[in-house]
Formats: sequence, C-alpha cells, structure tokens
Amino acid sequence: MLGTLRNPTFRHLFAAQVVALVGTGLATVALGLLAWQLAGENAGLVLGTALAIKMVAYVTLAPVAAAIAERLPRRAFLVALDLIRGGVIAFLPFVTEVWQVYLLIFFLQAASAGFTPAFQAVIPDVLKDEDDYTNALSLLRLAEDLEQLASPMLAAALLTVVSFPVLFAGTVAGFVTSALLVVTARLPARVAAEPGRFWADVTKGIRIYARTPRLRGLMVMEAAVAAAGAMVYVNTVVLVQARLGLGEESVALAFAGFGAGSMLAAFLLPRILDRFSDRPVMIGGAVLMVAGVALVPPVRSLAGLVVLWAMIGFGFSLTQTPIGRIISRSAREADRGVVFAAQFALSHACWLVTYPLAGWIGAGAGLSAAALVLAAIGAAGLAAVLRLWPADDRAVIAHAHPDLPPDHPHLAEHGPHHAHVVVIDDLHPRGPTVA
Repeated sequence: MLGTLRNPTFRHLFAAQVVALVGTGLATVALGLLAWQLAGENAGLVLGTALAIKMVAYVTLAPVAAAIAERLPRRAFLVALDLIRGGVIAFLPFVTEVWQVYLLIFFLQAASAGFTPAFQAVIPDVLKDEDDYTNALSLLRLAEDLEQLASPMLAAALLTVVSFPVLFAGTVAGFVTSALLVVTARLPARVAAEPGRFWADVTKGIRIYARTPRLRGLMVMEAAVAAAGAMVYVNTVVLVQARLGLGEESVALAFAGFGAGSMLAAFLLPRILDRFSDRPVMIGGAVLMVAGVALVPPVRSLAGLVVLWAMIGFGFSLTQTPIGRIISRSAREADRGVVFAAQFALSHACWLVTYPLAGWIGAGAGLSAAALVLAAIGAAGLAAVLRLWPADDRAVIAHAHPDLPPDHPHLAEHGPHHAHVVVIDDLHPRGPTVA
C-alpha cells in the first residue's frame, strides 16, 4: 500500500490532504469551544445548526463548483480554495455573535464543496493503474480515520499550554501548507470537456448518475450507509451517558471502536478487492452496518457497544473506500469531476435527512426505536441496491459497433470487434457482445 507514495505527485497530494485533515480536526474542537463561549448551554444548538449549514452547502454548491472547476486550471482552483478556507478560519477567533459563526461556516463549507470533489477527481488521473488507485483510496481512508483519533488528542495537548483560539491558527497553517503542497505537485493536464452551457454542466453529473445502473445502485447504498452512520454519529453520546451511565472517556472509546474497525477494513481492502469485485464487497459492508445498528436495542455494556461500533466501522470503510473506483469506471475522464461532485452532493443529501431523523426519533421515541427505524431504512436501501446494481457488472466488455461507419476513429483504433473499458448508461447501452 505504501508503495503508492513513490509516485511524487500523489505523495504531495496525500501530504496536502493529511495536513488539511489535521487542521480541520483542530478547528472542530475549537469550534465547539467557541460555541460554548458564545452560547453557553445552547452550544449544542449552535453546533447542530452549523452542521445543517455544512450539509446544505455541500448538497447545493458541489455541482455548481464542479461546473466552475471545468472552466479553470485545476491547480489554481485547488490552491485558491485552500487559501479561501484558511482565510475564513482566520476570522473565526474574532467573532462575537452566533450569526457570524453561521456565515463563516457557510463560506468555509462552500469552499470545501468545491475542493473535495475536484481533489478526488485528480487522483485517478495521477494513478492510472487500478491497483495503485485502490491502494491510494485505502491510504486516504486510513488518513481520515487516523485524523479522527489523532486531532482531538493533539488539540487536548495544545490546550494545556495555549487558549482555544490558537487552534484556529493551526487550522490556517494546515490549509496554507496544503496549498503549497498542491502548488509543488505536477498535476496531469485535464482532459478537455465537451463545450456546453454552464447550467447544463451543473446538472451533468447528476444526469450521468441517474442514467448509469451501477451509480443508481451506489446512490441507494449511500442512503443505507447514512442511515446506519447517523446512529453512530448522533446517538453515541446518548447511548453511553444516558443508557449506560458512563462518562465522556467512554464516549471516546466507543468512537475509537468505530475508527478502529474502519481502519482495519481500509488496511485489508486492497487484498480483498484483489479477490472480489466491488459490488459484493460494498454490499457486504452495508449489510454489516445495517446489522450492527439493528443489534443496538439489547446492548447494555460498553464492551458490547464498542464491538458493534467496530463492526459498523468495518462495514463503513468497505462501502466508502471503493467509491472512487466505481466512479472512475462509470465516467469518461473528462466527466469525472462532475460525477465526483454529484456523488458528494447526493451522499450528503442522504446524511442531511438521516442526521436529524436519528436525533428526533431517539429523543421522541427512544434509542431502540431510532435504531430499528434506521436499520429498516438501511435494509430497504440494500434491497434497492440488489435490484438497481446489476450483478453482471464487468468493466471490460467484449463488444461491437455495427452502427459506426468503417472509417470511424474508434474502429480505426480498436478494430471492429474488441474489448476495453466502456462507460455504460441508459443513453449508451452496450453493443452486441462478441466472443
């Protein structure tokens, strides 16, 4: 897996992602303390609203940002968004009103809605070999999981010697360093996209998603993942402190179980995907997540909860890490940016629904009811995946093009009967299969 870092461009991009993640983790801790300073016991309401703003920005602005990115040099676009994110964070220590926090969070997440899909779309252009790309996806997943464990500990250590506003300075430094690393990376040239109108490009990724069978299956799988994941992220603190009667350190242990399961899966995935295709691996991961949530009602010990959360974390990584492979297989190189943006927006739309649902049902009907409802939503999503994502989902398909003239460039390059990676959607169905 680490051999992928021998590629200098990916090494720079990976380092940029790591320092940006650490900076974001510090900002998460600092934002919670800032909310307490401004709102006191209403800090939870402030943070919940900020999370909703984040999701709305992701869902509404990611496709727009992708259309803008198609018209700009990719390095300049990524660097500009890193600097914008750093600039927004630099203002947070000076806010005095809650509405100012909301405004800055919106601008911060708007920049992230542009940066993340554009960054994801660069990686398969840098690493053409699918094994290398799979290793890169696992490394990036490991980095995200490690950040969730390391950043709070780093923040806690820093807070013993500095006040919390200094954590925002660490975040700014992370984004500036990320920008410098992107500047020094030799990014491959973008494949020229077909000329089109701006608003048509905004919706292009969603239209490709809607017309591609495996992507339709991926979308309902994201609904199942969000239903299970929301139980973990929203209700862990309530499960530990209210049901089990334990303290804050036990909340951290429960989340650590989830992170450990996710990291183990990310570490094993390159070998798993050598033996199995993406579809059964991802479906198996979603089954683990849904089953884990369904088993929450009888849990009455921290050890049992940690085991369940590790199981859900393992499934989470199995479903999320291969997504880049699916998108790269399902979109032409010129369209990857808009399809990654569509994935980003649609998946966060699922979380935008399941986050409040997990909280409302848990508060109104109890944690067991919340778990069973979310597990039922996940099970329905899994059933839809099996229907929408064809089991015969080969990337390389033997085919012919009887509708093309003999002098067509595609036939001149590949011959009349050939096999190669093709993008299949409802507008471009596969031609007759040949032996």
